[in-house]
Amino acid sequence: MAGLVTLLLLVFVLYLSQSSKNQKAFKLYWFIPDGMRAEEELFTVFKWAREGKLPNIKKMMEQGAYGYSIPDFPSHTPTNFASLLTGAHPLVHGIADGPMHIQGYPLDKPSINGFSSVAKKVPPIWKILEEAGKKVVLLSIPGSTPPELKNGITIRGRWGNWGADTPALIFEPKEKLEERKKEGRAFRLFYLGQPLTVFVDKKPASSWTNVPTSYSQPLETEMSTYGAVFYALIQDTTNDNKKNYNMVSFALLKNQPLVTLPQGKWSEWYPVKLKFKETTFDSNIKFKVIKLTEDGIFRIRMFFNNANRLIVDPPEVAQELTTGIGPMVDFVDNWPAQLIYEQEDKQTFLEEANMSLEWHARATDFIFKTYKPDVFIQDTYTPNQMLESRWWHRYVDRENPDYSPQKEKDAMGDILKMYQGLDAILGEALKHADKQTLIVLSSDHGIAGLHKQVKLNNFFAKKGWFRFKTDPATGVSTVDWVNTRVAFLKMAHVFVNPNGLGGNWERGSGTEYEKLRNEVILAFKEELVDKDGSKPVVRAVKWENAPQFFELPTDRIGDIVFEVKKGYQWLEEPDEKLGVFVKPLTSGYKQANNPKDPDMWTPFVVMGPGVKKGFKLEKPISHVDQMPTILTLMGIRIPSYVQGKVLKEAIE
Repeated sequence: MAGLVTLLLLVFVLYLSQSSKNQKAFKLYWFIPDGMRAEEELFTVFKWAREGKLPNIKKMMEQGAYGYSIPDFPSHTPTNFASLLTGAHPLVHGIADGPMHIQGYPLDKPSINGFSSVAKKVPPIWKILEEAGKKVVLLSIPGSTPPELKNGITIRGRWGNWGADTPALIFEPKEKLEERKKEGRAFRLFYLGQPLTVFVDKKPASSWTNVPTSYSQPLETEMSTYGAVFYALIQDTTNDNKKNYNMVSFALLKNQPLVTLPQGKWSEWYPVKLKFKETTFDSNIKFKVIKLTEDGIFRIRMFFNNANRLIVDPPEVAQELTTGIGPMVDFVDNWPAQLIYEQEDKQTFLEEANMSLEWHARATDFIFKTYKPDVFIQDTYTPNQMLESRWWHRYVDRENPDYSPQKEKDAMGDILKMYQGLDAILGEALKHADKQTLIVLSSDHGIAGLHKQVKLNNFFAKKGWFRFKTDPATGVSTVDWVNTRVAFLKMAHVFVNPNGLGGNWERGSGTEYEKLRNEVILAFKEELVDKDGSKPVVRAVKWENAPQFFELPTDRIGDIVFEVKKGYQWLEEPDEKLGVFVKPLTSGYKQANNPKDPDMWTPFVVMGPGVKKGFKLEKPISHVDQMPTILTLMGIRIPSYVQGKVLKEAIE
């Protein structure tokens, strides 16, 4: 009898063990911070975790599986968010780039936006999960807007051409324009969109009241943006018998100033009404005086609440977030970077980065408590911005001329603090996880060290293939498309037509087309050479061969697609000097780099029901493997278009 009882107990234990192994996750939290590099040599995330510097990632490693993940070419955000979230390569999901061009449309602006949800050719994971009955929340996810969720919450999907996006701005006096104009279109969002740095008139002040006494002639400027007008009064409050401007007052009405600030200080948040097209909406604004010289040259930062009712669905969630945790600070700086031109920009960058990480941590807790989602997918762009910025990567990259051991120590200290901010966001999610929750950490791409930018259109101009003219007042160049036969457009595409690229673009063909394409490729190989003999082109592939070499769709790419050598970055902007190799202010990049290079690797960590504990993946996986593995762990059917494989070795 005792033996029978023992046998029954053994069977019961085995049943429970097998039942536990077969348990499927009901909930999902997936954190995908943009540009979170992870590899074994420099950005040793798992080593930092084991040392206790990233305690929440350490917990996930101990309770789950972890390793490295390899992105898709061209190794940047829109392509790889699509790869992660569809489980397919660009050849299937269709996102070959951010700005994409298709036949039948002019080349002077993108005809398809890779950040838009409508650009994907197959559904992302959130549509699958919603169809499976899950309540989904998406926070700052590229490719999620215009919103695709029917019953969930979509909060500011990045750059999807939907809603009233209000990026932070910098204002400087027009007298700074002469110094800045060599940057051309670099003061516009993605070089094409709204201004990110605005140059304004400065004049003697009048009609101000309730402000400090100025001992030099007070100056004022008017700053108009997003349908509102703001005023700044530049003052000298020192009473030292010399011109010494040291304070700036900000106002919506000159007789009702909001705040007076010295250099280096942020204001509190203030309510403000802004306008998008013909619609007025409530927002918030925060001011900072980045720099103020004694003679009144200013550099002013204006940060706007990144959440409003026109960029959140359902709209009432924007006010609930603002009331519950404060105005949204989604990420630091912008693209292209603006906080790189003055030494004082570095501190402003660090402050904004910290605000963004703290906001996202509060948002994680708030969203779980308030909306109780089954699925919560979250991103912040802050890691990408730090690792691409001027101030850090150049000092940890030992091949950069600016490197030194002491600078590396200081820079890596700042970088580690940023990674700890990401870890803290994970910590908030872990507090809300139960035994049915799958927790996943990954990223879209790493960041490589940047040494030189290659102005390809200057190279083509010197060959007589590219024609443009530059506005002498602003430094902004305009392409003469009719007389241009070869042009580079972001991020890895050269467009070629012996008859010119004007009008609606159609792909060329015939003997002259092939001759010109071959001439361009030959020039890449033999003539595009840096002064030390380095050749930045790794390989140049004709469009018809791009599926084979890069898994890119042929209908959304240029006539030639080419990979860049690590340390170099392709730059679209031409200038009258026609220099080809230039040293950039920024110090990191990823576009058109080989995704198999460890600098491009990202972390993949997963814990929850069905995942082996303390399991390290033997080899780096592909980004497309993550989505089918998640669906398998949740017991949800994998769609037929998915190309990734399930990571069975990590599953119990």
